[in-house]
Amino acid sequence: MAAIKTKIELQYADKSISSDDLVERAKAAYEAEYGVKGAKNLELYVKPEENKAYYVVNNKMTGSIDL
Repeated sequence: MAAIKTKIELQYADKSISSDDLVERAKAAYEAEYGVKGAKNLELYVKPEENKAYYVVNNKMTGSIDL
């Protein structure tokens, strides 16, 4: 069975942001904050009502980015 290609776009209020953009921005924030590259896993929790996305990298390093 062939893999399905997906695109996820979060739209709310007057904003629109893709899941790819959220991942890239979270990775950049994580690398800048912790000075480490090469995350093995990344979990993102998007909270539009707070205008934030919270991340957990490698099951231990946390932070947030603005939407």
